[in-house]
Amino acid sequence: MSRAGKIALYSAGGLIVVLALCVAALLNFDWNRTKPWISSRVAEATGRAFNIGGNLSLTWQAPQGEQGWRAWVPWPRLAARDVSFGNPDWADKPFMAKARDVSFSIRPLPLLSKKIVIPSLALSAPELSLERLQDGRNNWTFGSGGKSEWQFELQRLILAKGEIQLKDAVKHANLKAEIDTLGNGKEENLRLGWRVAGTYNGEQVSGQGRAGGILSLQQKNTEYPIDASVRVGKTSIDAKGSLTDPRRLAALDLQLKIASVSMAQLYPLIGVVLPETRPFVTEGRLHGSPGQHGGNWTYEKFSGKMGASDLAGTLHYRGGEPRSSLEGTVASDFLNFNDLSPLIGADSEDSRARRGAKGEQPPDKVLPVENFRTERWNSIDADVQFTGRRIVRKEELPIDNLVTRVHLRDGVISLAPLKFGIAGGNLVSNITLNGKTTPVKAEMKLSARHMKLKQLFPTLEGMQASLGEINSDAALTASGNSVAELLGSSNGEIKAVINQGTISKLLLEKMGLNISSIIVTQMFGDKQIQLNCAATDFIIDKGVMQTRAFVVDTADATIHVDGKINLAKELLDLTIYPDTKGLRMISLRSPLYVSGPFKKPKVGVDKGVVALKAGSALALGALAPVAAALIPLVNVGPGEKSECGTLLAQATEKPVAPTAARKAANTSGTSGTSGK
Repeated sequence: MSRAGKIALYSAGGLIVVLALCVAALLNFDWNRTKPWISSRVAEATGRAFNIGGNLSLTWQAPQGEQGWRAWVPWPRLAARDVSFGNPDWADKPFMAKARDVSFSIRPLPLLSKKIVIPSLALSAPELSLERLQDGRNNWTFGSGGKSEWQFELQRLILAKGEIQLKDAVKHANLKAEIDTLGNGKEENLRLGWRVAGTYNGEQVSGQGRAGGILSLQQKNTEYPIDASVRVGKTSIDAKGSLTDPRRLAALDLQLKIASVSMAQLYPLIGVVLPETRPFVTEGRLHGSPGQHGGNWTYEKFSGKMGASDLAGTLHYRGGEPRSSLEGTVASDFLNFNDLSPLIGADSEDSRARRGAKGEQPPDKVLPVENFRTERWNSIDADVQFTGRRIVRKEELPIDNLVTRVHLRDGVISLAPLKFGIAGGNLVSNITLNGKTTPVKAEMKLSARHMKLKQLFPTLEGMQASLGEINSDAALTASGNSVAELLGSSNGEIKAVINQGTISKLLLEKMGLNISSIIVTQMFGDKQIQLNCAATDFIIDKGVMQTRAFVVDTADATIHVDGKINLAKELLDLTIYPDTKGLRMISLRSPLYVSGPFKKPKVGVDKGVVALKAGSALALGALAPVAAALIPLVNVGPGEKSECGTLLAQATEKPVAPTAARKAANTSGTSGTSGK
């Protein structure tokens, strides 16, 4: 062998011996001596105290995911006992994390550029304390504050049997979770079981679930599996899906099922204003990411039930300033009208108690007194379209095709428009509630057209053969913090006209107290008589509805109604003056009165006052001052003759003072039998 060959052979042998000695030294080195250096480097990189109280040992592992020559550089893996990681100075507890056993690998090459990269950190029996202050500072964001050139990066976290506590002043959360490693199951990636308890926004929290055993904090495309069942107050949530990039909560994709006693109960959880409802349950796909100001979320193709009604739709939430926004569509193929009663606080006491409504409905009140929650209206803007294709109620009032667009912007709610079909006709209204003022200011405009009497009162036997049609307009303004207060302070007017048709003779006979005709009708059957016109006009001042005109004119009788309805005090004070157009064998011919509270009104006969004999003349006289305003409600087709239009035209041509006519009738008439 040549001299050069011998030199090369000896050099290679020497290098192998040196490497062997180094390996032997590393394997036999007491790594506990490096604990101060490791603690110092981690502290410099994170700005936190780091301590290894127990034994520290080293093993080597093949690198994962490295390419080229880097794949030949092994990774040291350290195992330590009794490890603690400190908290910032402002935190409640001195330690953010403690663990009985800790093992972690280190990529050696980044150390040359003063960067500590930990591909995997495994904690056994850990105790984690996560905390966030109201100003947004949190203890899970690491950094040295610019005092060190060292950087710290944790890529994966593995937990086994421990405890995690979260105190979040931003979300008003104080939660404690117990975690444990699960045995082998069908879903191999769900290796971590957990239970949680505590409070969130003042509500009690309990729940359990499963999650992935390995939490990837760096790989953005790695999905972390989640399977959870949680109860917050009166709300239960079941979720199954995945979380991508857990460190940033970049993408969440869940099949989400939510159930609660009212949709309004979700406000403390999601910060979105939803209406008071019957108990509900919905299920759909939730996907999106938290991001800034709440992030962007879509609850897609959800379906479910609200009371006895079905619901389906898609909602989009977008975080933003000064308010986030909610947009989407919701539809119901079968909407029970009674399920809408919680919207205005008109549901039963049991229903109110279940959804946690404050205060009670007074037993002597009909109008809902539950206050609006205006403090929530400014938390979000909304634009949601709602459609109810078939609507039913206990009394079988035929309402269908309800369509409304709910706008909430800067604390002002508007239903513009609110449209639905009713009794063969349609009703269109625009309602606005301004929650920026105290009390709430409200405006309402309503127009009802072509409502059929027969369909409007389907359960009233005497109306089944009626052919009349109702048109109506209303305009109101009000202020108040409940439906009762709004109506009790309202100002405006309500007008209605029933044009052409027939009406039950028995109903008219009962109104006129024509005893003989009532007996004959009951014995031999009812019949329909021609309805010429019915016109009503109420003016409303500070919650008091005063009749300006209320006349029913038929072939057999003319009926005039006069008086007040006090919405603030819920009192009726109406007098009905019937006048027949034919001879009756026995007729009391006395006015009727309807008085007393809405809950228990009284109907009786005013025997001290003789019925009007002026009949049609008085009706026209009462109608004359407002007939011109009522004429636009007479909407007939081309070529059709309107008896109501004729009557209103006559009223404008032949005005008669109602008060004078009534006095004349009272002084000249007698009670008992009479003819026209």
